[in-house]
Amino acid sequence: VGVFHGGLATKFPAVKGEVKAKIFVATGAADKFIPMEQVDAFKKEMQDAGASVSIHIYKNAKHAFTNPRADRYAKKFKMPIGYNKKAANAAWNAFLKFFADAVK
Repeated sequence: VGVFHGGLATKFPAVKGEVKAKIFVATGAADKFIPMEQVDAFKKEMQDAGASVSIHIYKNAKHAFTNPRADRYAKKFKMPIGYNKKAANAAWNAFLKFFADAVK
């Protein structure tokens, strides 16, 4: 499973032993929609459930950091989002490695 700047909160916490997928999370350290407290809680939830989780946090990356149109939307809708090419490329490359390792 791969998640890029996605919400990580849940009303139904993972149950120990039931999460079979390997999980990749790419999030921005400057994401105002997904605060680090939510990332930390998700990491703990997955670890407590015995899940395999890989979390990648990108410095200076806001919500939607992989979307080249994010800056345009940020301006148009006055939202705290933004494209970060360096973080987007790093996240994608990290995911490709994660995926290749997961399907071996």
